[in-house]
Amino acid sequence: AEQAGEKEPCVLLGQQLGEPGRFAYAALCGISLAWLFPETEQSSFRTGFIEGFVRWLGLPDAVLPAMTAFASGLGGEGTETFAQILLKDPILKENPVVITQDLLSFSLRDGYYDARARVLICHITWLLRIPLEELEVLEESLLESLKEQKEEESETAEVSRRKKERRKKLKRYLLIGLASVGGGTVIGLTGGLAAPLVAAGAAAIIGSAGAAALGSTAGIAVMASLFGAAGAGLTGYKMKKRVGAIEEFEFLPLTEGKQLHITIAITGWLCTGKYGSFTAPWSSMLQSSEQYCLAWESKYLMELGNTLDSLLNGFVNMMAQEALKFTVLSGIVTALTWPTSLLTVASVIDNPWGVCLHRSAEVGKHLARILLSRQQGKRPVTLIGFSLGARVIYFCLQEMAQEKDSQGIIEDAVLLGAPVEGEAKYWKPITKVVSGRIINGYCRGDWLLRFVYRTSSVQINVAGLQPVDLDDRRMVNMDLSSVVS
Repeated sequence: AEQAGEKEPCVLLGQQLGEPGRFAYAALCGISLAWLFPETEQSSFRTGFIEGFVRWLGLPDAVLPAMTAFASGLGGEGTETFAQILLKDPILKENPVVITQDLLSFSLRDGYYDARARVLICHITWLLRIPLEELEVLEESLLESLKEQKEEESETAEVSRRKKERRKKLKRYLLIGLASVGGGTVIGLTGGLAAPLVAAGAAAIIGSAGAAALGSTAGIAVMASLFGAAGAGLTGYKMKKRVGAIEEFEFLPLTEGKQLHITIAITGWLCTGKYGSFTAPWSSMLQSSEQYCLAWESKYLMELGNTLDSLLNGFVNMMAQEALKFTVLSGIVTALTWPTSLLTVASVIDNPWGVCLHRSAEVGKHLARILLSRQQGKRPVTLIGFSLGARVIYFCLQEMAQEKDSQGIIEDAVLLGAPVEGEAKYWKPITKVVSGRIINGYCRGDWLLRFVYRTSSVQINVAGLQPVDLDDRRMVNMDLSSVVS
């Protein structure tokens, strides 16, 4: 509207709240930021977020010291009170999800969907008793409105477009295409989608003010930044030449949908038959509608998987007996004495296992460089992997923790049966990188993991076999014994 020389009133959803509601809204976010991200290195994020949010809500500068204090850790006992005040606002009585809409608009305003912002949105959504699925629907609906092809413009939209064309000669901006280079389309926007239509379609989802930004050339840049429109995204990335010891590294799409946050799944081994592909283990994965799996070092993972398969098939009866013996007599499986029949074939599996251990670490470091370069755009990423795939994630996060500006990229990390160190001191740096949860899925009775890892560590202290004793709200230990059995 400003570019067309017109002044059209546009009120943010958050600013439509009464003053008590806006104060409670900002306070709730400040307190939540302090609880979610209490570390000293997160102070600049907390302060920057709350200062921008106070301006977003149109609150007077006089409230800023109080909000900064909340974001610094004071007032946590007032969480429930502020939530109740906010929910009593007339605007929220029938539809509290507008808070989620407003926070989403605020978080996307600069074209950077920080993982910490999404964790905050999820937390506020939970505090207000709003189903988390509502956030997923809002994110998906926003993208759907942006992906729609231009159909029939309304008379108002057509007049507005023509005025802009005449006055500013912005045809190149009004007919936008955010398709990425090299065939890796990130958003399905093509030529023919006018900026006013973007705003009109998005208005029903994120409110008039949030949509107004999307209808401007600045908004176009925001969306391009979010989805990495300058490149081909993850599907367009393929390692063109060998990187160090790595021979294969490629992202394969698991879904056709696009989303404001993505999931990358990492397989731990391959074998002939049902699990002969990287995608097979993830066929039933839910949540994110934009999912990828990482294809890496298939030759070595296949060799390892087939060796494990042969080992299992050849010794299944003996193994069952030994596992039962250890479980009944010792309470838990120990590796102090291994059956001679197992040790005689140890050399068959030790070599491929050792090779894959080394390569998984290198692949993890390379994945870190890809994510740090924002190949995925400026969106939150969730990582999930099993076995050596979990090890890839572990070394990815360790590598990211050593770099500046590594925060706000990873939302959650799920490591299942990870063959990595289980001592808390090795996991502590990861908390700097992961904004949401770090889930360590372990199974004390996984005798096979204990067996193959026996030569890699003098101490039997492996994350995939036991909880990680890390005192941090992000750390979640999940016993998979019942699942494995």
